[in-house]
Amino acid sequence: MQRAIVLSIFLLLSTLTGFAQFNNFGFGEDGGGGGGFFGNGMSSSSENDTVSATQIFSAKDYFRGLAHKDTIKMSWMFGGSLVLPGTAQIYNRDYWKLPIVYLSIGGFAGTGGYFLSKYKKTGDPSHKTLSTIMFAGAALCYWGSVMDGVVNYESKLDPDPTRATLYSLLLPGLGQIYNKDYWHIPIWYTGLAVAGYAWNYNGKQYNRYRDLYNQASDPQGNYSGSVSVDNLKHYRDTYRRMRDYSILATAAVYLLQIIDANVFATMHGFEISDDLSVDVSPAIITPIGTPDLKQNITATGQNSFGLQLNLSF
Repeated sequence: MQRAIVLSIFLLLSTLTGFAQFNNFGFGEDGGGGGGFFGNGMSSSSENDTVSATQIFSAKDYFRGLAHKDTIKMSWMFGGSLVLPGTAQIYNRDYWKLPIVYLSIGGFAGTGGYFLSKYKKTGDPSHKTLSTIMFAGAALCYWGSVMDGVVNYESKLDPDPTRATLYSLLLPGLGQIYNKDYWHIPIWYTGLAVAGYAWNYNGKQYNRYRDLYNQASDPQGNYSGSVSVDNLKHYRDTYRRMRDYSILATAAVYLLQIIDANVFATMHGFEISDDLSVDVSPAIITPIGTPDLKQNITATGQNSFGLQLNLSF
């Protein structure tokens, strides 16, 4: 159940992040992180409101980009490399990396499968451990191939909001390092540490009271504790609920640091002046002409004196 919740949240975050990026960064001529879905032959006018989802997410345009007949936005390249590892290296023209990507992922995954089959036959825990290590190595190589594609993508924007977003998606805090917002990193890692600790603690307590409840509710469980069955059930349900809240809190902090990286990269180009001043001075106020509907003329009042407020920033 816990793994299902974690997997569902991760898929939801990845989908939301990818959808947000695809809505803002698709295909285009500039090769950067901004713009609409397509830069060639398409604009942001109202005509594009009728573009179908099939046209927007066209595999044909994606493979045209891989053939270097069109430009792919970073978010599309990222999404494609998640489904087809190595395509980011093809688009970036890093062809020499393809054997490394496929041999490392395939080698680790194949070795992991071999040790897993050995474990199923013999039941030797060492085979299971080796299988887990090999599969973790394959996952790490897969992650590295995706990260490599994002790092080596050529963009005209510096910083690029899409790159900052994907950095934080792949490794929390990396987008903040890319934006040079180093003081953000302790904040987000503290939040992740606190939420992660609560997740771990509540998970252990839930498992503990779940096992005790199962033992106490079983007539042959030989339960000898002083806590009643009803209280054990209450503690079990409470810690399960708190564990789920902790998982949601961890996911929320993770998502917020992604948003933080995107927003600060987007706002990087805005000029913010420390010169903030307010000027109040007397002024002559000229009234606006008001129409007289009965006589079909415009009546104008006399000038009056007042104050004018000027705000400079």
